[in-house]
Amino acid sequence: YQPETFQKLAKLFSQTALEVCEGQQYDIDFETRSDVSISEYLKMIEYKTAVLLGASLKMGAIIGGGAKEDADNLYEFGRKIGIAFQLKDDLLDVFGDTNAFGKQLGGDIIANKKTCLYLKALSLSDGSEKMELVNLYSSETINSTEKVERVKQIYATLEIETHINELINEYYENAMKSLNAIGKDTSELEKFAAL
Repeated sequence: YQPETFQKLAKLFSQTALEVCEGQQYDIDFETRSDVSISEYLKMIEYKTAVLLGASLKMGAIIGGGAKEDADNLYEFGRKIGIAFQLKDDLLDVFGDTNAFGKQLGGDIIANKKTCLYLKALSLSDGSEKMELVNLYSSETINSTEKVERVKQIYATLEIETHINELINEYYENAMKSLNAIGKDTSELEKFAAL
């Protein structure tokens, strides 16, 4: 690449690498923390995964000689749709179809991962329900099937699937606003983003 293009790519690549490492560190830290907030979780998935998509799209725009504004909008589209995809993945881990999802349902629950579903459930629950959820997530001895089923029951009572779908839709809509701001044919990216 020409020096000017290479400089832009190297700067974006370096920034993205730093953010991915920071996101991975957040993820590791969350394993032992009991006070993780939803905003911290969203920042973690943004850094751990969503910035990779944003950077990839922006790099393509830079290499293709796109306008800075278009490159920035592509980055924002990728970042926002990446967060939406990760939230959808978290949702499918609990409420998906095993055959369609391609992996064991409830894996995040079994691994005591503090996903957005768990954090939202904590924020909506109170008293004994909240204590049970905390106890289920800290237990290493409870039967995995029983643990997943009980957590799913709590999630259903609190309508967690609806809450997370609303958050996914918010990120999706904001991603599409960034994509539509480009003003060029973005039909292939629209297909990619279809949830």
